[in-house]
Amino acid sequence: MADARHPDSTAKSNSAENPHRSRVALHRLVPLILLVAGLGLVLALDLDRYLTFDALKENRDLLTGWVAQNGIVAAVVFVGVYAAAVAISIPGAAVLTMTSGFLFGTVLGTLCSVTGATIGAVIVFAAARTAIADLLRAKAGPRLKKLEDGFRENAFSYLLTLRLVPVFPFWLVNLAPALLGVPIRVFFAATFVGIIPGGFVYALVGAGLGSIFDRGETFSITGVMTPEIIAALLGLALLSLLPVVYKKFKARGTDSNQEKP
Repeated sequence: MADARHPDSTAKSNSAENPHRSRVALHRLVPLILLVAGLGLVLALDLDRYLTFDALKENRDLLTGWVAQNGIVAAVVFVGVYAAAVAISIPGAAVLTMTSGFLFGTVLGTLCSVTGATIGAVIVFAAARTAIADLLRAKAGPRLKKLEDGFRENAFSYLLTLRLVPVFPFWLVNLAPALLGVPIRVFFAATFVGIIPGGFVYALVGAGLGSIFDRGETFSITGVMTPEIIAALLGLALLSLLPVVYKKFKARGTDSNQEKP
């Protein structure tokens, strides 16, 4: 009855709750804000200049000596640096992957780069899901729900395809699944497995950079992805979609059988 006599009492009650809700919302935004701030700091200090082949060539003796002295510790530090670079979306992941091959060899370099990239991707995924996923769902309504259901039904296959063929930016593929409600374990598995082939190619090229530096030649990243390698990655991507195609055909077959008298 009090609310009926005083219609503004409900509004006052809601406004009293709003500061708490605002604090909760701000708290959820903190991880994403920190990542954006980290990117801004790196760009402001021009630290991304070290993610170049010229910087690698100039510091090769220092880096190779440090790796030789520290062994597994160097690998762990490299994974941490790679994860941080991916988490704050610094351009230069390909250079880092080749650096892993240059410093640790093809196999260990691939493992280091794939592990670092996956950890960094999961950090972005978790930050985006915590900060804006619920807000986006509330704004989009049933349309996003329908898209979520379709994507989550075959989330591993779709994500694996996106990782195998890097048509979309890496950071975008980190964000989209978070907004579509993909479970973190599926995101982790598809990311780790999906970037292995590309990571291996870049690490393999990186393992041969020393001879290129010794000859005084310049290196361009544009020639790494040859038509043959691209074709191989496309083939793997198509294979990853086979479970989706099979489910579609199986569903159609079931529907057609049910329609028969």
